[in-house]
Amino acid sequence: MRSPRVTWIRAADPPESFPDIEMAFEAPNGLLAAGGDLSEPRLLHAYSRGIFPWFSQGQPILWWSPNPRCVIQPTNLHIPRRLARFFKNSGFQITFNSCFDNVIAGCSKDRLGQEGTWITDEMQEAYTILHKDGWAHSVEVWQSGRLAGGLYGVAIGKVFFGESMFSDDTNASKAAMFALCSILIANHFVLLDCQVNSPHVLRMGAEMIPRQHMSKILKTACTSIVPFDTWPSETLAITDFNY
Repeated sequence: MRSPRVTWIRAADPPESFPDIEMAFEAPNGLLAAGGDLSEPRLLHAYSRGIFPWFSQGQPILWWSPNPRCVIQPTNLHIPRRLARFFKNSGFQITFNSCFDNVIAGCSKDRLGQEGTWITDEMQEAYTILHKDGWAHSVEVWQSGRLAGGLYGVAIGKVFFGESMFSDDTNASKAAMFALCSILIANHFVLLDCQVNSPHVLRMGAEMIPRQHMSKILKTACTSIVPFDTWPSETLAITDFNY
């Protein structure tokens, strides 16, 4: 039997030039296509159909749509009592979209047990453009005036596609997730996409759903062509967020 081949996309191909997501590989789970570019139209089209880029320096752009998909329903975010007490006494301050470049740089740093980063210079440039155009957003967690952690992702319609997070202080990324879900709930978002599972997000209430289910959600939730811009403009204490 001949081995399946990855669909190759040329940079000149239209943004919608992706194969059907059901053609994604079972192993590696979700690999769908390679090539293309990280232009805004292609990224927005990909996300709204459950596809995201993930590749390392020196590789071509790789596009993925794993099955099952790791997601969090914002109202199902789990904050244990011990963590809630920690937040109450942490002194964390929260801002939104105040230093996107610093957050994506923090997420791109080498981590313990990990060689290199998948957030390449090319990725940083692409998401910075998305941010300037109102599609990509960051949540910043501050401790005594110092950036202690945060996360960034892409909002389309009523779905937030989480890309990465980092913590320089204990539980800072969890504080960012808590603040983000509070805003998503207030604005009737139906899903926070975590892409692939990890013990960290599973402990916070993430679940695994079939790719077909994810696709059905996106068809109704990602119809808006207007960037989401209802973010708090002021600095807030972590205790200001209700859940």
